[in-house]
Amino acid sequence: MRSLSRRKLITTGLATTAGVSGLAAAAKIAERHGLIPPDCGGIYGPGETLTYASQRLLTRHSLAREFQRNQISRAPFANGKPPVDPTFKRFEAGGFADWRLAVDGLVARPGSFSLADLRSYPASRQITQLTCEEGWGFIAEWIGVPLHHVLKLAGILPHANYVVYFSAPDRWSDSVDMADALHPQTLLTYGMNGGDLPVPHGGPLRLRVPRQLGYKSLKWVNRLTVTDSLDKFWEGGSYSWYAGI
Repeated sequence: MRSLSRRKLITTGLATTAGVSGLAAAAKIAERHGLIPPDCGGIYGPGETLTYASQRLLTRHSLAREFQRNQISRAPFANGKPPVDPTFKRFEAGGFADWRLAVDGLVARPGSFSLADLRSYPASRQITQLTCEEGWGFIAEWIGVPLHHVLKLAGILPHANYVVYFSAPDRWSDSVDMADALHPQTLLTYGMNGGDLPVPHGGPLRLRVPRQLGYKSLKWVNRLTVTDSLDKFWEGGSYSWYAGI
């Protein structure tokens, strides 16, 4: 009850401050409660902060909508081109048998996991919609292991705040806070629509974050870094860091 009252108090304060004294003052309230996104600077920073803080307080445990099997899209669109890096192509030619997912940073047991390792853990299935910021989307069945299971095996340390994930061969990176990292619907997906995850859709491994826009569901993931700060990882970009839907 105390936690609920505190959440209501903070949310009300954010909304009231934003309406009366402006977004900058609302950002100060968010900072007081540790709800500051890495893109908090610049002209749009206060708005990004207000969006992130408000949604985190109101929807921390919410679930993305799940669909029926007959609603799966017949021809899901795969944007972007798969890696042409020689190392990735070698892994692909070998059916990704030698491919590994590295886990490092603020964990008690840094190491790596093979695709066979990930497939041996309890699998989770969800039929959710991937929504692109460009306006298109599709519904698919995603099969994988919950990210929180792998993080538990690695032993995340108490002061961890974010998980940064990297795309092979170091083409892109992105990050989520621990609320999304530990959320039951956030999956390290290796399967799609009953089969292996196709390479154009991110195979052998894609981080599926169904509560955020599609660009947060990074393809070809080969490394996770657990950290307490994004100062060394966030480089900005044309999209918001938090893309909740």
